[in-house]
Amino acid sequence: MKSNPESKDRTRNWIARALIAVVLTLNLQAALQYMIAPQAFSAGFELSGTPGATAVAGVGILYLMWQVPYVFALTNPISHKISLIEALLMQAIGLLGESWLLSTIDPNHAALRSSIVRYIIFDAGGLVLLACAYGAAHCRRLLFKKGETHV
Repeated sequence: MKSNPESKDRTRNWIARALIAVVLTLNLQAALQYMIAPQAFSAGFELSGTPGATAVAGVGILYLMWQVPYVFALTNPISHKISLIEALLMQAIGLLGESWLLSTIDPNHAALRSSIVRYIIFDAGGLVLLACAYGAAHCRRLLFKKGETHV
């Protein structure tokens, strides 16, 4: 029985899209929450009042603009490979940066440390999903048996 490479490409593309969609949805949800109700999150960063709400809303705006490569990767992870790589790199930078940041925060700042740990978990999960999406879209297994050729 011959396998249909086009069908397998479509399936891999949809698997990658689904994984990217999960990460994009969670990232957009976080961005919108920070923008709509920043005061609900400012205490977790040991911030308060208008300056705290403004800082958190600003982070929400940054989250929103950082999603651009994710949107392009979602439309077609195979043909927009660079956008998927950019999203992967952004996610990895976030994870590494937050891990470094956590190491600089005094243990007496429990609420702040807890917020950074949540970021680390969030970005680590997103990185795993994006790596799986990249694998689904771009890492082909051999589709032929011993003695057959793939033309």
